[in-house]
Amino acid sequence: MRLAKQVGPDQPGFAPQLAIQLKEAKLDLLHLHGIWTYASRAAAHWANNSGGPLVISPHGMLDPWITERNRWKKNLARFAWERDAWKSATAFHALTSAEAEDIRREAGGAEIGVIPNPAPKPSPPRERIAPPMALYLGRIHEKKNLIALMEGWLAALPDLPPDASLTIAGWGDEEGVAALERFLEPAGPTIQFVGAAFGSQKAALFDVARFTVLPSLSEGLPMAILDSWAAGVPTVMSDACHLSEGYEAGAALRCGSDKASIARSLVSGFALDELEWISMSQSAQALASGPFGPEEVARQWEQLYGNCLKG
Repeated sequence: MRLAKQVGPDQPGFAPQLAIQLKEAKLDLLHLHGIWTYASRAAAHWANNSGGPLVISPHGMLDPWITERNRWKKNLARFAWERDAWKSATAFHALTSAEAEDIRREAGGAEIGVIPNPAPKPSPPRERIAPPMALYLGRIHEKKNLIALMEGWLAALPDLPPDASLTIAGWGDEEGVAALERFLEPAGPTIQFVGAAFGSQKAALFDVARFTVLPSLSEGLPMAILDSWAAGVPTVMSDACHLSEGYEAGAALRCGSDKASIARSLVSGFALDELEWISMSQSAQALASGPFGPEEVARQWEQLYGNCLKG
C-alpha cells in the first residue's frame, strides 16, 4: 500500500505525489475506484504516458440522482479531467446492467464489464420463519428514503402482526441522524433506532429479521441486500437497488419510493405463511452462493483483467 498526501480540501482531493507514485509502481494494469476526484486525472496521466490498460469503476457515481446534485461541480470536473480519464480507459466496470446504461450515456462507446459485488458466505439455511421484524441496515442519508419508510411502516401497522417492529441500524452525519430522531419521537415504540451495527451485532439483527427493507432513491449495488440474502433474509426493495435478480428468483418483493407503496409491500410480506417465507429465504441464499458468490465474481474479474492485459 502506498499513500499519497492530500493537499487542500477533501474535494477534489489533490495529491501531487500520486502521479509520481503510479509511475514508480511499474504497474501492469491500473484500476481506478470512484470518480469526480483528482485521482481520475492521475489515472489518465498514467494511462496516456504508459500505454497500460486502465479500468474505471464509477461505483454508482454516474447515477442520474448523483450527477444532478452539485451539478456545476461535476461539470467542472468533467472538463478538467474526467473526460480525459474516460477517453483513456480500456474498460469500465459496472456493478449492474443499469449502471452500464449510465456509463454509456455519460462516457460513450467504451467497453463495459458488468460484475457485481460478491455476497458473503451464506449462513446455515433457515428452518423456521423469523419474528415479525423489518430491518433497515445502512447509511442514514436522504437517498435511502428513510422518512418514507417510517411513514409507510406507520401506515401499514394496522394490518401487520400485533408484535411487528421496525429496526433501523446505521450511521450518518449529525444532520441526517438528527432528522431521523426527530421523526422517531412521535412515531411510537414499534420503530427503534439502534445506531451502527457491524460484525456480530449485524449478524444478530439478521437472525431475528423477517425482511430487510431498502426503498432507496439511488444505489450502485447495495451490500446490505447481498448481506441479507446470504443470511437467508428476503428483502423488500425499490427498483433503484438495481437487483432485479431478487424479484425474478423470488428472494425479494418490489416496493416503490412513496409511503403508500412501501406500506402495501410490507403488508404483503408479513402476510406470507411460514412455507412461503422459507421458500423466499432459500431463493435468497441461492443467489448469494450462485451469481453473487465470491467464486463466480472472481472468475469474472479474472476474465476482465485478462482481456484488458491482452489488449
